[in-house]
Amino acid sequence: MVPPEFPYRIPNEAEFDFKNLFILDMANNHQGSREHGLRIIKEHAEEVRRAEVRAAVKFQFRELDTFVHPAHRAHSDNKHIPRFLSTRLSWDDFQYMLDAVRAEGLTSCCTPFDEASVARIREMGFDILKIASCSVKDWPLLEAAASSGLPMICSTGGADEDDIDNLCSFLEHRRVNYALMHCVSVYPTPDHLMQLRQIQFLKRRQPAREVGWSTHEPPDDTTCVALAAALGATLFERHIGVETDSIKLNAYSSAPKQAAAWYAAVKRAWVLLGQSLGRAPSSLQEQESLCSLSRGVFAARDIFAGESLSREDVYFAMPCKEGQLRSGQFKPGTRVMNSFAKDDALLLNSLERPAPMVEHIFFRAIHRAKAMLNEARIPLAAPFSVEFSHHFGPENFEKTGAIIIDCVNRSYCKKLVIQFPEQKHPAHYHKSKEETFQVLYGILDIEVDGQPHRLYPGQSILIQQGVWHRFGTPCGVIFEEISTTHIPGDSYYEHKSINDTPLEKRKTKVEHWGRYQINFSTK
Repeated sequence: MVPPEFPYRIPNEAEFDFKNLFILDMANNHQGSREHGLRIIKEHAEEVRRAEVRAAVKFQFRELDTFVHPAHRAHSDNKHIPRFLSTRLSWDDFQYMLDAVRAEGLTSCCTPFDEASVARIREMGFDILKIASCSVKDWPLLEAAASSGLPMICSTGGADEDDIDNLCSFLEHRRVNYALMHCVSVYPTPDHLMQLRQIQFLKRRQPAREVGWSTHEPPDDTTCVALAAALGATLFERHIGVETDSIKLNAYSSAPKQAAAWYAAVKRAWVLLGQSLGRAPSSLQEQESLCSLSRGVFAARDIFAGESLSREDVYFAMPCKEGQLRSGQFKPGTRVMNSFAKDDALLLNSLERPAPMVEHIFFRAIHRAKAMLNEARIPLAAPFSVEFSHHFGPENFEKTGAIIIDCVNRSYCKKLVIQFPEQKHPAHYHKSKEETFQVLYGILDIEVDGQPHRLYPGQSILIQQGVWHRFGTPCGVIFEEISTTHIPGDSYYEHKSINDTPLEKRKTKVEHWGRYQINFSTK
């Protein structure tokens, strides 16, 4: 079973889904012309539909009568102000273009540069509010934006760690649904300033949030966006426009066909990357390729029906044909049901293979548990002890059971509990122990006193003495158990056969799991 992507916070189905969204920033490329703006929307919408991607057209709003200082309205040495003033549109024009975005079936987005623009965005009913890199420390603007109730995307160009931490804390406290964008505010961006690994930094710093790439590289360059996708970016932004005989695009804005190549690069990256979690199953082509290089098991002598084989009775050679036992599958003690002549291939459907030894069930579980702890970034420092709970025998461990790592057991107790996908722990209660479970990784389904709960990382639940509870996981879980002192034999099970089984027969101790020092008293 391939696990779903583990959430880092409680999913909220009402929240806007930022994942795999392409943001198309018109900026001032409408040239102050409503008709040219409509052309940009229409021609880019055609490419969006052709590419079958989710896209949002983004406007930029400034209340120019108050945004620009009076002394700079007639003339300014600031290179941006003349462009803002010369491409000015009326609010009716913006509304007309917003209606066109909706008519094309696209999402609407807008960047405000002042508080009055936030009010306009909210009044006009935009879907998303975007904070530009220059505004991530503009707290009056951020206060207004956070109060809008709209989902927000925040670019982080030029922001340091403290700036990003402050911004995220501010938005978290106000319960804003937001995403982050790695951005370099140099137009166009040269290669040595791209710093694409910052996408991974943001994802580690804010694992509960979608992280994207707001790009200003030349529009024919699709390498950067493919790398961004490979590094974990899940939303993508760039400037767009349409060239005419009199209108030329700047060095970082994409014409429709260039945007189409941009979408194609990301979609190809998704195909190349494959699934993000869980080991992907091998393809039929790969299996056939490996089979053609594998060694099969062949009879080293004439073998008769009913014999049990030793290593000396067989040899390994290629090619391995379909249905034949492979070299890595052979185990001494394999019994043949049909006779084989010397050099015959041993076929799977003619063999009885020995059941796996108890040791191998535990060895496999140790390997999986270590890997889960590594993936969850949970280090273990000695001393600690490990036990397997297998309530219905080791052979049923992967269905019913858990791995329990004892870290501390004094007047207080701390344990880590690990379960694999679809594994369950049966209903029981404790007479003496009170415990709290807190999920560190994965998802925990727990029933306490008949009430079901689903817990995600960071969530916890209290189980008092005498309260029935059972738990399991759909996709694997590691949770911390904090309790009063653990007393062996203090678990009383609903299933009477468990209570009737001696403790040493339903628990297996691991003295040192690095050396497989396991107490096999269950055999």
